[in-house]
Amino acid sequence: MIGRTGESAQAKLSVAVVGCTGYSGAEVVRLLFNHQRAVLSAAYSSSGAGQVLGLVLGSMRNIEFSKLEEFEPARAAEKADFFFFAGGHGRAMSGVAQLIERGKKCLDIGADFRLKDPRQYPEWYKFDHTVPALLEEAVYGLSEWNRAEIKKARLVANPGCYATGALLALCPFLEKHLVATEGIVVNGMSGISGAGRTALELAYHFPEASENIRAYRVAQHQHTPEMEQELSKVAGEAVKVSFVPHVVPASRGLLTTVSARLTETMNDDDAFDLLYGRYSGATFVRVLPPGNLPETKNVRGSNFCDVAAKVDGRTQRLLMISALDNLGKGAAGQAVQNMNLMSGFDEAEGLWTPPLYP
Repeated sequence: MIGRTGESAQAKLSVAVVGCTGYSGAEVVRLLFNHQRAVLSAAYSSSGAGQVLGLVLGSMRNIEFSKLEEFEPARAAEKADFFFFAGGHGRAMSGVAQLIERGKKCLDIGADFRLKDPRQYPEWYKFDHTVPALLEEAVYGLSEWNRAEIKKARLVANPGCYATGALLALCPFLEKHLVATEGIVVNGMSGISGAGRTALELAYHFPEASENIRAYRVAQHQHTPEMEQELSKVAGEAVKVSFVPHVVPASRGLLTTVSARLTETMNDDDAFDLLYGRYSGATFVRVLPPGNLPETKNVRGSNFCDVAAKVDGRTQRLLMISALDNLGKGAAGQAVQNMNLMSGFDEAEGLWTPPLYP
């Protein structure tokens, strides 16, 4: 079991990570190392099965842990009570269903339970959903907006990184009907780790990605229906967005800008007051005052999301900006935050650490 030297794993929540050698899975493992209430009791990797964790992930050298295993739900259920699935889209459905039947709690960092309509999966993710009955039960894990439901859940769908950045910035204004539900434009810029560790396409090779910024999957990105689903829920009516994602030459980090038409007159101070009031009790959302804008370097390696808003009086549009670490609040950090909520722990347990600087 992974824990700090000399610590006992007794009376702690036993946790397993399925897909522990990808970027998000490895980040979950790292965060669990300093968690006071949970301990990693099993780790699964199809590519690393049979190998020592520290040899597959060099950052984990000298950390005592049993060898990685192939995931098999019935055997895995005997080793842990809480399961993170970080193995990629379409890979969690069957395992989650079997573990839920055995009384376990699960959190999917992939997309298998984010969309409520099973008909959307073939269109956006190119696979058919095999356990649609669980889609209704799954709670969308945007911690600051669905906290009460997450606390009662046995299955949580972790939001996508782009969706997290857009929703945290836009939802407070949409909730108060201060921006129009049509004509919303979202632009996201993500570090290359957002593509996953096994992305071998030419576009992600260093000579192609270095000193280059490019748009991709324009008007086709799979986080689009997720944004629209959750925005529609907040607004109480159908919302559609135009979303353009970009890859930037950085390992990690995500900057999102959202533009929407104002329905009421407001200024920068009004926008700040609204954001500040909505997130006053949110540990990991930091609202920046007028004159300050989010930057990815200020959230790197953390579970924080910085948000700000500025009124463009000339066009009567509201510009909302957020910055987060795509592997932190955009993936593993929010996943651990949700585990804490699901398990009755302090929401910030294992996550309360300043961002890396520089």
